[in-house]
Amino acid sequence: MIDLTIYPETLDKNVRYCREKGITLPTFSMMRDPQNVPAKIKDRLKTIGLWDVHPANLYRITWKNEQKDSGGLFGGVNHLVLPPELTGCRASIVLLVGRWFPTGAHKVGATFGCLVPRLVTGQFDPQRTKAVWPSTGNYCRGGAYISALLACRAIAILPEGMSRERFEWLRKIAGEVIATPGCESNVKEIFDKCWELRNSGQDLQIFNQFDELGNPMWHFSVTGGAVEELLGRLLTGKKRFAGFVSSSGSGGTLGAGYYLKLKYPKSKLAAAEALQCPTLLQNGFGDHRIEGIGDKHVPWVHDCRDTDFVIAVDDEVPMRLLRLFNEKQGKKILKAAGVSAELVDRLDLLGISGIGNTIAAIKFAKYNELDEDDYVVTIATDSMQLYQSRLAELNRERGAYSEPDAWRDLELLQSTTIDWVKELTYYDRKTIHNLKYFTWIEQQGKQVQELNAQWYDHDNYWYGTFNKVGDIDDLIAEFNQRVGLL
Repeated sequence: MIDLTIYPETLDKNVRYCREKGITLPTFSMMRDPQNVPAKIKDRLKTIGLWDVHPANLYRITWKNEQKDSGGLFGGVNHLVLPPELTGCRASIVLLVGRWFPTGAHKVGATFGCLVPRLVTGQFDPQRTKAVWPSTGNYCRGGAYISALLACRAIAILPEGMSRERFEWLRKIAGEVIATPGCESNVKEIFDKCWELRNSGQDLQIFNQFDELGNPMWHFSVTGGAVEELLGRLLTGKKRFAGFVSSSGSGGTLGAGYYLKLKYPKSKLAAAEALQCPTLLQNGFGDHRIEGIGDKHVPWVHDCRDTDFVIAVDDEVPMRLLRLFNEKQGKKILKAAGVSAELVDRLDLLGISGIGNTIAAIKFAKYNELDEDDYVVTIATDSMQLYQSRLAELNRERGAYSEPDAWRDLELLQSTTIDWVKELTYYDRKTIHNLKYFTWIEQQGKQVQELNAQWYDHDNYWYGTFNKVGDIDDLIAEFNQRVGLL
């Protein structure tokens, strides 16, 4: 669980170090409502690029960044609404868009939620200790970036099969980049590398997205709050919020769903995964191409008891829709089919996992027979910024994209069925939860007492953790006051 024990000697060092480096920290409250960001910081942001390695960009860890690559401030929640003309289902699919976070993905928020509580308690020393970020993609990019903003050394770990764009950028930001064997679903190899580093004698701390509760805590507070604010504007008249859908991945983004179930008790939470690696659906294994959602285990931070559906997506579908949404002929056909030109021109805001989440949301809507009064919310973690090389690979493998290809792929999207959708019973949920034992107790050294607490002392364990945000905000505010730069 999240430990807020204070280590005064290291904390004093951290305060002095951040003062020297010009570093202050946003509170979770500011990330939810960046209008509360100090005016001095806003003035700096007007001259800083979205991806610049500048500590003021810590204040851009929010869903509300202005849609500018440089000099932007803040506005509303960045999102798209996908209508029936595109999706083929009666309900509207709402996607939160991660493109406008620094690094182009929302994972910087999860890494902030993991590292900063240790920084402001003195549990982590940025001058001495390396931060290790194991990931299947965007999380280690976010961790390397946060480390750079906080002027500490980082080690990024990700599978060698991830997109070229990720590696090229990481080599410029992280002190060390380690490529482990395999693709998105080869998480065990990442864990093995972490043990190797632990046993190396180096001074380091490992921020494993799959077991760090700061990951879902950030989403519970910030992503959940962003969706709640957005729904406050969308739910007029008879409109309803039906559910939140997110790929399981590290289990972090599902934290927003736990928050939304508290606020909207009739809503449901669905975890999506690749059909080629049906871990939650069939206790299965395999390799897949939906980049950034590691599988073959149940993340420690996944609250299985609060999960209502598991939905598997065939990875061939996102790969084909990647072309439909981004190739010239695909855009032409979408407009001919009645999708607004404005929306078509913004579909590059969906990366591969965002497209996968959209398919899962459509399956959820069709399974539950949702209609025009219903909204389903999901996430576009990143955008086509990180996948141009994948588009080029598809063209080499399959040839130039034609109008007939586009019509077939549009039909594929709009004829999405409810196959591979499972509505979970109590014991289905417990079956998934019990799978944690083999990864986390037998392999990774967790305690079975904590595993049991996650299930049998559910509310105290999960909400007791997520509700520490207020305490962390107090620590951040005190830290900033001692740094004395605001």
